[in-house]
This record gives sequence, C-alpha cells and structure tokens, in this order.
Amino acid sequence: MTIDPYSHTPVYVQLADLLRQRIESGDLAAGANVGSESRLVQEYGIGRDAVRMGIALLRSEGLVTTSRGHGTRVREAPERRQVELAPGASVTARMPNGGERRSMQLDEGVPVLEVRDPKGGVEVFAADEVELTRPA
Repeated sequence: MTIDPYSHTPVYVQLADLLRQRIESGDLAAGANVGSESRLVQEYGIGRDAVRMGIALLRSEGLVTTSRGHGTRVREAPERRQVELAPGASVTARMPNGGERRSMQLDEGVPVLEVRDPKGGVEVFAADEVELTRPA
C-alpha cells in the first residue's frame, strides 16, 4: 500500500492507517520495531513531521510505545485480570492524570477505569489490564 499525497485524508493519518493495519494483521507483532523516522520517511516518501504525527496518533491509541534508544515498537498487550464489581458499584472510563500515568506506568493513550463501590470507595485500574465482571 502507498500513501496518496493528493488524497483528502492527511498523509499522517494514511501512515497511521497503514501501520495500524500491519499491527492488526500480525505483520508487525508485539515488540516489533515499527521503523525509524528516517526509514519511514524514505519508505513512504513523506515528511518527517508527517511521520512523527502518524506515530503520535498510534501512540495515543495505545498501539505503539516510543522510548529513546529503542525507537518505536508495537505495544505488547498486557495480561488481563478479572475484577468483580460489588452490587451497586459504578464504573467511569477516563484518561489518567499525569500522576496516575507515572505511578501506574501507563503508556500514552491508555484510559483508566474508576470503580466506585456503594460506600464511596474508589479504585482506579488501567483499562487494558482488567476485565470487569458482575457477580452471578
């Protein structure tokens, strides 16, 4: 697949779509290097800013992670653990604040689930690490 510079879809979105498709198909497996900025610039014939914006879009979706010295890699899906909701509990999905992101070591784009029990207690979970269940 190629990127069409004359399309109504911005080139960075086209790049993100191409890479997302490769990730979802398994062509780029968890932990795989997505490629350096310069390689993606050459491979797709687009500017460095477009590559950065495309990677940022995938990072915000939680599909890739970027770190100095390691480049951009496909994010590994964490194992999910089951959390049983108490009767009368409520759940709110939201984006974490900076402190929560650091303390929970969350990648960019990963939301949290805020679980409030009937007594007012609150627990916050990384949304990609839990499966909420109701008692039978």
